[in-house]
Amino acid sequence: MRTRYIAIGLLAASLCIGGPVASRAEPSSGHYIFAWTGDLAKQGNDFLAVIDADPASASYGELVTTLPTDQQTVRIHHTEYVMPESGMLFANDHDIGRTFIFDVRDPKHPSVATSFSDLAGYMHPHSFLRLPNGHVLASFQHDHLHMASSEKGTSGGLVEIDDQGHVIRSASNADKAFPDALLMPYSLVVMPKIDRVLVTNSSMHRPDQFSGTTYQIFRLSDLKLLKTAQLDGGSNHYGQISPEEPRLGPDGAVYIQTLACGLERITGIDTPSPKSTLVYTFPGNWCGVPTIVGHYLIQSVPRIHGLIALDIANGAKPVEVSRIKLSDKIEPHWTGWDIKTHRLVVTGYEEQRLFMVKFDETSGILSIDQTFKDSAGNPGFDFADRDWPHDWHGSGLPHGVVFSR
Repeated sequence: MRTRYIAIGLLAASLCIGGPVASRAEPSSGHYIFAWTGDLAKQGNDFLAVIDADPASASYGELVTTLPTDQQTVRIHHTEYVMPESGMLFANDHDIGRTFIFDVRDPKHPSVATSFSDLAGYMHPHSFLRLPNGHVLASFQHDHLHMASSEKGTSGGLVEIDDQGHVIRSASNADKAFPDALLMPYSLVVMPKIDRVLVTNSSMHRPDQFSGTTYQIFRLSDLKLLKTAQLDGGSNHYGQISPEEPRLGPDGAVYIQTLACGLERITGIDTPSPKSTLVYTFPGNWCGVPTIVGHYLIQSVPRIHGLIALDIANGAKPVEVSRIKLSDKIEPHWTGWDIKTHRLVVTGYEEQRLFMVKFDETSGILSIDQTFKDSAGNPGFDFADRDWPHDWHGSGLPHGVVFSR
């Protein structure tokens, strides 16, 4: 799970050694997943694993190639959630505070375009969302001002970044009206139609991990902070703790998964008085990255070692329609949807395995894709104790995973 934060000094942005850049004239055909992977033992380096994701391919589920970086694994973490049109993919090693921009336009020959660390006075980015102009809007957990003061780590900011790693604009999320609140930007959802960005505040640091309970609304056009508000505690008084991943629902509301396994629904986002309601609580805690497909929300739930699908057609009263157990061991975290093959990719903790899950968009039924399997015939791709194409042997720990376009 999450480990204790260790303050790291500033790192200079640098290019990584990942082999020659392939020609872009003839991009590879096929369909792939890109799995951002670290060394489980934290002795080797972070790398990008490319896996065949075409169900019609004879090599479906097999490793295509890997691209190593020059970064020793500290804490492999987020990629973008969806492959951008540009084919320039952001991926982050969070605790070292370094983000790579991969050129994956030719999936069989990916390359490192550049990397960066602190930007615009902010450090330790977490999530990356694309704007209509193609740039990335990233949530940074800390700013230099607070990190150097007695208010260490109480606020961060948002930074707009282009595909070359250059800063376009930035904004602080500090709010004088909430002087004692934990305001560490975790993730965000961009809503161009109403000129808004909604940001969740949750810490990646073990000591204050269960302290965040707020969300914030910014105006997208100028990144002006409009509102900081508390999430609804509901009748259980804990479901709002550590809000993480916001997702835009089919009804225009934003649904936020919390580390306490609550599901918050935010309405009235384009008004002066947005409203938060705890509409559902999943079993256990440590729930991770959700995915919305149509009027279904699919949640990774470690307590059941699997996924739960909710029908959110009536967002105020979600209804469970399906659940699956992936294995006896895995504590699932990341989910990502592929519109081409109608499948979800799932990674997690405690088991170094990536699963492919089928999803029926009509019924909401989840099922493990048994044809996506390892050499032993077991469902999923096995990252444990293997020889990798970049001349490294070890167990990989995947986190963020994205499908090719």
